[in-house]
Amino acid sequence: MPEEPSRAQRRRMPRLLRVTLLSVRDLLFTAGPFTLIALALLAGAYLLLKPQPPRRVVLATGPTYSDYAEFGKRYREELKRHGIEVVLRGTEGSSGNRRLLSDEKENVDLGFVRGGSGEALRKDEEKGGVPLVALGSLFLEPVWVFYREEAAKKLPGGTLARITQLQQLRVNTGARGSGATIILIKLMDANGVARESLKLDRRDQGEAVAALFDGSLDAIVLVSAPEAPVVQALLFEPGIALFEFEQAEAYSRRFAYLGPAVLPRGVADLPRDIPSRDVRLIAPTTMLVARERTHPALIQLFVQAAHKIHGEPGWIARAGQYPSAKNVELPLAREAERYYRSGPPLLQRYLPFWLANLIDRMWVALISIIAILIPLGRVVPPLYAFRVRSRIFRWYRHLRAIENEAGRGDTAPSELLDELNKLDAKAARVTVPLSYTDELYALRSHIDLVRERLRQAK
Repeated sequence: MPEEPSRAQRRRMPRLLRVTLLSVRDLLFTAGPFTLIALALLAGAYLLLKPQPPRRVVLATGPTYSDYAEFGKRYREELKRHGIEVVLRGTEGSSGNRRLLSDEKENVDLGFVRGGSGEALRKDEEKGGVPLVALGSLFLEPVWVFYREEAAKKLPGGTLARITQLQQLRVNTGARGSGATIILIKLMDANGVARESLKLDRRDQGEAVAALFDGSLDAIVLVSAPEAPVVQALLFEPGIALFEFEQAEAYSRRFAYLGPAVLPRGVADLPRDIPSRDVRLIAPTTMLVARERTHPALIQLFVQAAHKIHGEPGWIARAGQYPSAKNVELPLAREAERYYRSGPPLLQRYLPFWLANLIDRMWVALISIIAILIPLGRVVPPLYAFRVRSRIFRWYRHLRAIENEAGRGDTAPSELLDELNKLDAKAARVTVPLSYTDELYALRSHIDLVRERLRQAK
């Protein structure tokens, strides 16, 4: 069994504790001001740089059940993992999102905007609209023209072979702001068909699909990703056919924001072979657009979420094709450009987002603060040494005074010896770190030297 500490050891333990506490106190008093300066500089940098993003962000999506609305839900779930609340704001579509983003009075941070909106976006900014940036292109939105086979039988040839034949049908292009109307009118204009000759309907998507099923409409034009529930429903509906853009390559040459796309045979349903052949389509690219002042950390999170959501292979896009820095009609956000160049920040691969982001945003400030504190920190050791030694050196003044009194002979040696003994007792109670005990013993040896002189003078 271990031996119990002796009485002498127990007496030494409180003294050791006192020495330790005094050393800590001296260190705090010496380094404390520099610590406060460092904390003040860090707090100032934090307030100035605002490294942590806001916890709430508004994303403009689209009509209910549209591809924009469905993708918005997936973004909300992705950012929820990082403690960011994504509020989805339903709109009539791409044009509505563009107007909301450009309007300073609207509380919208990001939104889906379809390709071909670049000119309108630039005009909005010239008129005093909010400057916008792109986070990249996300996915293709083919132009889908679904029509009733029964209605197409009345056309020459008994089928919808050319887009110009739509002028003979009742066609729905969606509510205002959907973008389908603008694209259809441009396609018709390229074919020499005036807008006035079209029988356009402007019902919202759900009502238009119901009207197509009951025969109130002959055709419906959608601009949507294949993942949209309405597209997948119409592809499987008996009696509803999909128009093929046989001149897709020509349209892509006429309109820079439109590209040729192919819906592969059987991609919707392999066992049922839907569609039964490759279908040529035309498709604009949808961008994720943000206000220029959006917090950089939010942009980084949205681009990372886009990689997870849109990076998988789809009906039209190949794996890894999106998101992309190509086919954007706005300046690319710096954080997005950084992501496309080198991937997610290195620290985010190993640390929680909040910590990695804090270090990533603050490292320049941290280096600057360190550069300021290093020269100041050099005075800490001398100050600490001076503070400790001052507890010893102040007694030399009393020792010198006693020695001067003895030299003048005005005071009896016995009185000076009593005063010297008191000084020695006080010096014995002085507590200093072990590294400075040599100076304490030097003081006591000097006291003994003066005591010996006084004894000889008696």
